[in-house]
Amino acid sequence: MLQQAIHCLNFTLQTEDFYVPALNKTLNSTTTTAATTSIYFDIELDNPNRVEGIYYNTLDLTFYYKHSNQTYSPVANQTFVGFYQGHKKKARRSRTVEATGVPWEEVSNGSMPVFRVGLVTSFRFKVLSRKTKEHELAVGADVAVNDSGEKDNQKGVRLKSGAPEMIWRGRTWPLVIGSIILFNLLFIT
Repeated sequence: MLQQAIHCLNFTLQTEDFYVPALNKTLNSTTTTAATTSIYFDIELDNPNRVEGIYYNTLDLTFYYKHSNQTYSPVANQTFVGFYQGHKKKARRSRTVEATGVPWEEVSNGSMPVFRVGLVTSFRFKVLSRKTKEHELAVGADVAVNDSGEKDNQKGVRLKSGAPEMIWRGRTWPLVIGSIILFNLLFIT
């Protein structure tokens, strides 16, 4: 009964910082070296729940380069060990990773390059002294990079799943109810 009274809110994951030194045109570097072909990132995990903590398993981050033909190529990855995040707490994970396979000639053609940050993990909520069942999570977001090599958006870029939002939250509920009534009229009666 107590578990029904507690509602676990969705937590948020977002990219706070994203920097690619090879794309910083103010460095006046004509060559791309191992030092400049890296990606620095800072991911923030926010748990807004008032009572529930979160046990994260291993966080697997993959970075992709988005080509002009709208396809993605993996260029780097990073793994963080699992951890516990208390209620109403924020956690940050940052690192510099080596980017391999980025077509630097295509990147420097004048258009704004886009990278994709993908995160895969599983987690469990801690409700009082018990843990819930394990949930899978796969989220991602495109991050546009400007001439300074930094993410173009000053705010954090929120990582989202490809799954659609709950249908009852939008204005589509009349359409759904109408479809159900129509189905009943056509096939059941």
